Amino acid sequence: MLEQWWAAWYLWIGNPTIATGLMSFIMHEVVYFGRCVPWVLIDAIPYFKKWKLQPAKVPTRQEQWECTKLVLFSHFTIELPAIWLFHPIAEAFGMSTWHVPFPAWTTMAAQVVFFFFFEDAFHYFAHQALHYGPLYRNIHKIHHKYSAPFGLAAEYAHPAEVLILGTGTLAGPFLYTAVYSDLHIFAVYIWVTLRLCQAVDAHSGYDFPWSLQHIFPLWSGAEHHDFHHMAFVNNYSTSFRYLDFLFGTDNKYRAYKARLATQAPEDDKANGAANGRTDKTGASDEWKQLVEAEVEREGVRAEAAAEQGGWGREANVGWAWWSRKGKTE
Repeated sequence: MLEQWWAAWYLWIGNPTIATGLMSFIMHEVVYFGRCVPWVLIDAIPYFKKWKLQPAKVPTRQEQWECTKLVLFSHFTIELPAIWLFHPIAEAFGMSTWHVPFPAWTTMAAQVVFFFFFEDAFHYFAHQALHYGPLYRNIHKIHHKYSAPFGLAAEYAHPAEVLILGTGTLAGPFLYTAVYSDLHIFAVYIWVTLRLCQAVDAHSGYDFPWSLQHIFPLWSGAEHHDFHHMAFVNNYSTSFRYLDFLFGTDNKYRAYKARLATQAPEDDKANGAANGRTDKTGASDEWKQLVEAEVEREGVRAEAAAEQGGWGREANVGWAWWSRKGKTE
């Protein structure tokens, strides 16, 4: 049935480039904003605040609207032209577009897994590059406007950043097609849908007990990326945690988690547990907020160091704080 609808769409439009462009852009907008809507609703419902990673920073309607305006501007001025060029570029690489039947689901699933790992690696190194002085000052700084991200902010970024990081999403399919020549654009749509959902969820600001990272520990999730926005450093990957672990760019994140778990005063832990106000480390709300306040202050210093230029300057800011023991001062 799906393949019949697919063929009928292309026959109805009559022009494969227009048919692919329209379908791709509509899919992108429906998936992105469709995935954002539940998070907007969750932000408006106090019940969910207990799972909010930074509960004192719930986005206002004004912030959400300002964010939406820039995202829509980027979608129509940057992503729409790029999406419109996708069909001729895809066919030039040998990708199937209007063709039916689709490949086997097992084939497409394996391709999507490859795309996830390729994009994650691309994003890891490109994201670190965007923290380099001139690139940060002129491009990436916009995305770091919110130290406590929310779903709509996933694509709140400078147009150049949209192009740079978006390359990782599309380069995987293009490279795969150039080598194997058996990729259908329908598999790319599955990949882009999952990638958009991952990006929005990673910026949601919520960590539920049923979130994927608690089932699949390699997954990054909102808790991993939320720290990057709060502290400005560490956790540069998108979907997975292994590159940050292998290259040591999660050292401050791990120190932060260890401090929450082991250095919270026992009376705070007990009081927090008694009132149902603890996170999974056992830290009370009060202790967590104190530690997060210091993390954010160090993040401001790290951001200033990055803006001054020099590769990796922000990585060394405040290391004495991260490695020291004892209570928050």
